[in-house]
Amino acid sequence: MDHQILGIVGLGVLLCAIFIGFPIAFTLGALSIIMGFIALGPVVFDLAILQTLSVMQDSVLASIPFFLFMGFLLEQSGIMERLFGAIQQLFAGIRGSLYLAVIVTATIFAAATGIVGSSVVLLGVMAAPSMIKSGYDVRMSAGAITAGGTLGILIPPSVMLIVMGPVVGIPATDLFAAAVLPGLLLAFLFASWCMIRCWINPALGPALPVEMRAKSLKPVLIDLMIGIAPVIVVLFATLGVILAGIATPTDAGAVGCVATFLLTTMSGRMTLVKIKNCVMQTLRVSSMILLLVTTSNLFGSVFSRLGSADLIASFLTSLPLPPMVMLILILFLIFLLGWPLEWVPIVLIVVPIFLPIIKAAGIDLIWFSTLVAVTLQTAWLSPPVALSAYFLKGVAPSWKITDIYAGMSQFMVLQIIAVILLLVFPQLATWLPSVN
Repeated sequence: MDHQILGIVGLGVLLCAIFIGFPIAFTLGALSIIMGFIALGPVVFDLAILQTLSVMQDSVLASIPFFLFMGFLLEQSGIMERLFGAIQQLFAGIRGSLYLAVIVTATIFAAATGIVGSSVVLLGVMAAPSMIKSGYDVRMSAGAITAGGTLGILIPPSVMLIVMGPVVGIPATDLFAAAVLPGLLLAFLFASWCMIRCWINPALGPALPVEMRAKSLKPVLIDLMIGIAPVIVVLFATLGVILAGIATPTDAGAVGCVATFLLTTMSGRMTLVKIKNCVMQTLRVSSMILLLVTTSNLFGSVFSRLGSADLIASFLTSLPLPPMVMLILILFLIFLLGWPLEWVPIVLIVVPIFLPIIKAAGIDLIWFSTLVAVTLQTAWLSPPVALSAYFLKGVAPSWKITDIYAGMSQFMVLQIIAVILLLVFPQLATWLPSVN
């Protein structure tokens, strides 16, 4: 079999195996070794060692455990619960106040960590009981919680952007800067949609009942300060120094970890059991991501050596399509792949295949990376995988999964609108990195 065709067949087998449910990392590793041994011989084992060493020596990837640990600490400490409660009481007299509290809290939490699963679970635990008690619409409630939770995948510091940086050859600091405005745009669209719908139909989100409101504003402001102060410190210790060019993501992540650990410990709600749980969760998730990075790098290396990537790139570039049409087609394919797949295999396997086409078309890589990141948020809101739905179902068992899906679909449309705005106005992604 021709080596180029062998690579295409291997890619097809990989996608089929992922759809069936085989572990992605082990499937990638096994296919890489088998294809490589058939085409390249024993040298594939040397290639595997070199790719593993390159991942181990990548200092940017070392920031992943730091940011994950920060997120788990904030989740376990209960600080975000006080922040949510304060925002909820601050807007108590407004229709849809709980929706607004969810989106604002989700945006702040996303800016402190890049963990989607934790965000959805935390928001669900905090908001779902109040929404049920206040008579909020189940579909809108589920959509706001799951959509707000997905902001963590985009708003920096984002684990996905850290992983994407080496893939596209762009510093993670530039990707962080590029994602700030699109992330805030999405939060604005989510909040605006909820408030407009509640203004049109008050039954979707009535104002909080008087008995659930705080009797005095002073304790609300105190809770707000206690809840937001640690997040501000973490933001300055991490995102602030990164965007200012003072430190690398890894250095900033280490400083942020120390600051978050001290702040959460001082809150009085942390125990040795909770700290141990944070460490174990960080170890599990970091190991999963870094193993995927290693095996996908090996697969990509074998795939390119077989010439399969060049074959696909040559075919697509030979199509008589303008660069913008080609870009939209690629984003549409990524959007479709986001339905059955998570972001990890798409970033590590699919994006490198399209990268030569993007470069040949002269498309700005920062703009392209941001478009991909916004598009990939749909992986958390689109069935049948839609992990956010299952996270929320776990903490809000009384809500039907069909209602959760229906709620998420509204916010998927808003994400598509954000992608369109980003296509029309590239400056949303390119302006801040140019200033930085």
